[in-house]
Amino acid sequence: MCEAAAYVLKNGQEELLLSDVDIIEPEGDSLRLVNIFGEQKVIRADIHRLNLVDHRIILVEK
Repeated sequence: MCEAAAYVLKNGQEELLLSDVDIIEPEGDSLRLVNIFGEQKVIRADIHRLNLVDHRIILVEK
């Protein structure tokens, strides 16, 4: 599987936002994340780092 887990970087710690993410779409100044189960999260954030080998998306809130 190619899904990834999305984390928000807060105070140097990674907090899980959404697992099994397969879509990230920009929506204005936000990002919409959708996982394989149809669950969605919208967050005002930038992508800090993508680690495709480890299936991790690290976001930082604006």
